[in-house]
Amino acid sequence: MHHVKGEHRNQLCMFSLEGSVSSTSFVRAIDAFVDAIDLKSFGFNNVDCGEEGRPPFHPSALLKLYLYGYKNGIRSSRKLEREARLNIETMWLLSGQQPKYHTISDFRKQYKKAFRDIFRKFVVLLKEWELIEGGAIAIDSFKIRAQNSLKNNFNEKKLEWHMAYIEEKLTAYEGMLDECDKEEDRQEVEEKIARENQKKENYQGLKEALACSGEDQISLTDADARAVILHRNIVNVGYNVQAPVDAKHKFLVEFDTGEVNDTHALADIAISSKELLNVECLNAIADKGYHTGEEIQRCGKHGITTYVSPRASSTNNKALYPLDMFAYHKQDDTYTCPAGNVLETTGKWYQHSDSRKGRDSYKFKRYTTSKCKGCA
Repeated sequence: MHHVKGEHRNQLCMFSLEGSVSSTSFVRAIDAFVDAIDLKSFGFNNVDCGEEGRPPFHPSALLKLYLYGYKNGIRSSRKLEREARLNIETMWLLSGQQPKYHTISDFRKQYKKAFRDIFRKFVVLLKEWELIEGGAIAIDSFKIRAQNSLKNNFNEKKLEWHMAYIEEKLTAYEGMLDECDKEEDRQEVEEKIARENQKKENYQGLKEALACSGEDQISLTDADARAVILHRNIVNVGYNVQAPVDAKHKFLVEFDTGEVNDTHALADIAISSKELLNVECLNAIADKGYHTGEEIQRCGKHGITTYVSPRASSTNNKALYPLDMFAYHKQDDTYTCPAGNVLETTGKWYQHSDSRKGRDSYKFKRYTTSKCKGCA
């Protein structure tokens, strides 16, 4: 019995890229979609070239490469460069072109807005083909890491800690300066003081930039990245991506990376999805992480019916009744507790103010009964 034998490595072979890619391969869909859209209308340059100068890559080739990367979970520009050199499907998609990683990376930076607009164009196209129904969406989120490290992410408390630490070091250096007898020692301490003062200025600048931005965090590498809990309470700098999908075939209809958690993310992503789908009304389904009264109210004002799981009681005291066991009676504006007592209100509205940027204050009423005091 013999082993299966391969081809001799010095043997010349003839093959075509077209014959090497399956007729049902997804790269053919990417190729057809990009060739069908008007790249000029999305703001891409170099669609038409002059006679002089070094010829650039056509934007359609780089766009196809990025769409292939998104489909297959390849985000690194260096890995996309490698795919263009070694992957048969990518070689077919680019007609054998091999752009360098910096060209790929610069293309993404330059046309960040255009990428989002093309995604939205694709969603509209799917709706025209009736692959997206637009009647109901399910919203959830997932977290991805950013290039920015945790040490390059700052909030006000962290900046104040750094500046206080520098002040301690400066005080210590100034004390050393008084005790130095030799000129060389004094010069070395003065250089350390100058370095610490420069750090202090940098942190002060970051503090002012943070205050001007109105945000609660600032990142130095990925400016829109935030410190988020990725898994098992491990904090890293990244993105909390909101991803609503259509109920018919589970196609993604929108995305957003604004909030670090889901508490205040429901309304913005639901309203944006409704506008993109161009429908009069929309049903939105989400888990309990999205259950916030203000967000649900905003959705209702925009014709969006929400189906959101209520949050569990925040108290750890098992002796207390959870809120969902209290029955509300709209006709006389009262609650009945599980013990059968009626809770009434004076009708007075109280104001709850939220100091966080962009959060509206809201009003609430209190419901009480004198029987609560003697309730076991």
